[in-house]
Amino acid sequence: MGLSFALEVDAPPDLAYDEQRADALITVTARSAAAEADALPDTPGAEILIMDRSLSMSGRKLDEAKRAMCAAVDTLRDGTLLGIVAGNHKADVIFPATGGLARVDALTREDAKLRVVGQLAEGGTSIGSWLACAQRLFTSVTTHTVRHAVLYTDGKDEHETPEQLDDVLTACTDQFVCDARGLGSDWHYAELLRITEALHGTAEAVVTVSDLTEDFTRLMRQAQRIVVPRVYLGLRLNDRFQLAFVRQTRPVEAELTARRQHDLETHVPLGSWPPETRQYQVSLRFDPHTLTVDEPLRAARITLHAERPDGTRRPCSETAAMVVRRRSTPGFGIPRSPHLTRVENERELGMAMRACADAHLRGDLPRADHELRLATGLAQDLRDTARLRLLRALATTGPDGRLRVRPEVSRAEIQRIGVDSTKTAAPMGLADAVELPVLDAPSGPRACPRCGTASSSASAKFCEECGFRLGDGTFGRGPVDAS
Repeated sequence: MGLSFALEVDAPPDLAYDEQRADALITVTARSAAAEADALPDTPGAEILIMDRSLSMSGRKLDEAKRAMCAAVDTLRDGTLLGIVAGNHKADVIFPATGGLARVDALTREDAKLRVVGQLAEGGTSIGSWLACAQRLFTSVTTHTVRHAVLYTDGKDEHETPEQLDDVLTACTDQFVCDARGLGSDWHYAELLRITEALHGTAEAVVTVSDLTEDFTRLMRQAQRIVVPRVYLGLRLNDRFQLAFVRQTRPVEAELTARRQHDLETHVPLGSWPPETRQYQVSLRFDPHTLTVDEPLRAARITLHAERPDGTRRPCSETAAMVVRRRSTPGFGIPRSPHLTRVENERELGMAMRACADAHLRGDLPRADHELRLATGLAQDLRDTARLRLLRALATTGPDGRLRVRPEVSRAEIQRIGVDSTKTAAPMGLADAVELPVLDAPSGPRACPRCGTASSSASAKFCEECGFRLGDGTFGRGPVDAS
């Protein structure tokens, strides 16, 4: 099975007379294409499992982690190249004993599990050294290999500086994909997001330690769906335009601008690909006075490139154009694209969720409550049921009828809010509306969860200040409003 790629460019063609920025949403879809002549071929896979064996993992946590690691080994297909790194304040390759990576079969599988089971908890935490060790192991395999790693940690990255971790992430970028898991409650979500954003992975909070086995098993199955090791977004810009930024917007938000590589055109690494769809926002800057008015102009040519077995990059999609036209009437407003508006609102929702988590973690409860109300309003507007459920599970209503963070909320739940803040969902239709968690109904006037303004009565359906729909009179109940 190979993959074929298609891209779609959604760019509002008209620009206001004095506009200085042009944006486009690029949707990339990779499909299984075994029967197509130009499909990319299957590639071999290499997997590195990174286990936290620091002192804080003592007891049941390490036992559950060992069980998860062994389940991950059992899930790998025969023939997969495997390495296992055990980390604390340093990193040790515990499998294979001969160095490099070993091909999985019945014998090596049992050897790997025995070495996992034999690990003891000791020392501190230095995640950068674990990743650097994984990178060294990956250099033993051919370039055209799907390189995937997964790590878990139960603590903060205490034995290295943020700058040291950044240096390692820079060296590892575009070399392998890494998923990361926070186990328990004493890790910090921002560190996991830094790692997964740099290495095109996903971050999750595993609040219940026994859930790690199921999570790792699922991760291994997903990793084995990866077909193409490295794909790049190729941008050839008109000389009147400069690249402002590139961001992944779906299914996970990630900043990609710093990773761009220059050749005859700008190549932005997009990581490894299974059959799936992702979306990106490209923003270009320009001096409006360099553009003629009322004349279509190609601002950029956009093509996907995939790395071939010989290490070269070749186009793997048709070329699409981003075309703009500067309008001739000064002061004439151009309606904002609803799709781009949604992307920006989703980004604002994620920032509010992280602000809520950060405020709560530092003990600023009023600020956490404020950001929770802001995030809840945005999630309601976007009909983002996944993040709305998460926020409402964190919330209760105070004596004034306003949303607030539950007094008894755990640190692990707060960490989950932070780590899930970058996950976006496709827009939903009316048929997709679902029943939401019920919150206690206030007995008096209700406060808008978006702006905090108190309503004139308990039965008010809209906020008098900002117009936010408050619901059907039962606070927090009912399907997400689609109006």
